[in-house]
Amino acid sequence: MHSVIIGVAGGTGSGKTTVANRILERVGTKHIAYIPHDAYYKDLSHLSREERAQVNFDHPDALDTPLLIQHLRLLRAGQAVEIPVYDFTRHTRVDETSHIGPAPIVLVEGILIFAEPDLRALFDVKLFVDTDADIRLMRRLKRDLQERGRTFDSVIAQYMSTVRPMHLEFVEPSKRYAHVIIPEGGFNEVAIEMVAARIRGLLGKKPEA
Repeated sequence: MHSVIIGVAGGTGSGKTTVANRILERVGTKHIAYIPHDAYYKDLSHLSREERAQVNFDHPDALDTPLLIQHLRLLRAGQAVEIPVYDFTRHTRVDETSHIGPAPIVLVEGILIFAEPDLRALFDVKLFVDTDADIRLMRRLKRDLQERGRTFDSVIAQYMSTVRPMHLEFVEPSKRYAHVIIPEGGFNEVAIEMVAARIRGLLGKKPEA
């Protein structure tokens, strides 16, 4: 089995997860392996909580991309992998891993997946979700407050000091590598259906009933 590896990139809060889920719904989830790049953040348990808070999590160096590359190659070769599980409230990996078996489609999502040449080369289909910066900021703020135990001030401080600069340096330039740019994220039903139809064509299968 030669898996089709699909990358969904875009800035923080752009709607990447929504687009990925819509693709899964349209193509069929039972034959898809889903991998978030966020799971591969490096473990920072050796640092103090204060030191962890100073790490630039929006720089490519914060992620163990070589491990993701290794896992994608194993999946493409038909082998299962154990991907990390990351605790965003403590900036550490937990002891458990997530078992991912080989599948006809491997769907990878992350803000920086097109910024790394070796990782970018593995994608058969590259999608970039393009959403206005103000909308992305509001979505990130809501997520970090509700899901990651952050304060309003800490989210804004991080956005201004690292998120925005790293977006301009790494994420936005990587858009040029995309095969398809999807404006407005998960609200763009036409673009998502066109992408899903293309993927179904690659797999030689019809839509899920």
